[in-house]
Amino acid sequence: MTRPPHRRSTGRTISRFGGILILLVGVWGGGLFRYADAIPVAVTAPDAHTDAIVVLTGGSGRLDEGLQLLEQGMAEKLYISGVYQGIDMQNLLEAYRRNPADWNCCISIGHAVDTISNATETRDWVRDNGIHSVRLVTSGYHMPRSVLEFEYALPEVVLVQHPVFPPHVKQQQWWAWPGTAGLIISEYNKYLLAWSRHMIMRVMG
Repeated sequence: MTRPPHRRSTGRTISRFGGILILLVGVWGGGLFRYADAIPVAVTAPDAHTDAIVVLTGGSGRLDEGLQLLEQGMAEKLYISGVYQGIDMQNLLEAYRRNPADWNCCISIGHAVDTISNATETRDWVRDNGIHSVRLVTSGYHMPRSVLEFEYALPEVVLVQHPVFPPHVKQQQWWAWPGTAGLIISEYNKYLLAWSRHMIMRVMG
């Protein structure tokens, strides 16, 4: 018995759709592993001096690292981006066991709510303070997307990447750790959205 033409057409459409879906999943999966390989595993320029240090809050160890870098004289200024609204610098430094009076000349804070606004508020602060080079401190898994946003917002500024590595994030064999795998997949998807947004903005001028 011969199948009706419309059934053959429907079957071909479903087959094509399935093939396209498999291809897209393969491309996405390949990109995921390339992204994971691009996550830094060490600080590549630990001795480079910059005009300022910028810390993006939101992960363990980031602010402690930024304060230590400032204390070591790795820059003259520190900008902390993403501090919760209602928390001032005195509260913040006291929480980290630093004397606020010692740092009034050197530390500024901003209240960004995401990585995009981290970059834009840092751009404004950098331009107001005549900064030409920045040591960017954030978690290793967050670094690729942060660099993407900062290079777009601050093309004229030299960025030195300074990743920190929270102990709960297992970058070695990350796919075997459900928590780390979920975190990296989430960051990869956010990176794709950010990259797509920048491409559209460039095309549209």
